[in-house]
Amino acid sequence: MASSSNAPSLALRGPAAGRRDAFHLPARRTSVPEARRRVTALLHAWGTGQPVCDDVELVVCELFTNAVRHTASERVGCELSLHAGHVRIAVTDEGGADAPAPRARPDSVDQECGRGLFLVGALSRSWGTRDGAHGGRTVWAEVAREGAPR
Repeated sequence: MASSSNAPSLALRGPAAGRRDAFHLPARRTSVPEARRRVTALLHAWGTGQPVCDDVELVVCELFTNAVRHTASERVGCELSLHAGHVRIAVTDEGGADAPAPRARPDSVDQECGRGLFLVGALSRSWGTRDGAHGGRTVWAEVAREGAPR
């Protein structure tokens, strides 16, 4: 389980904001709980409150799961950055499956499969996608921090 960043998180602006870290894991179902563990440890080290940690963990699990299930990636990347008003999550796949752009499906709320992006939208103040130069895609989300508007 190689990490793309073994360096300590960077403090770019002030004590609470401006921290960033990233890692890559194999595109396997077993990597989803590992991604969650890494994100939880990182957020706790940054002093993020538990309600925000819970929301970010769920968003990471949903985005990571989608990258594993719906692309032909060998590895999936995850980057977290801490800002004054939010935590930004970016999950990047390697593409290759010619999958359509991800979109929330409101009709999937009561179904076990397909409701992941609906949950991401509910927990995030915004989210979106960005296509990569080599066929991959990044799905990002911003989860409000304590006291920040959603």
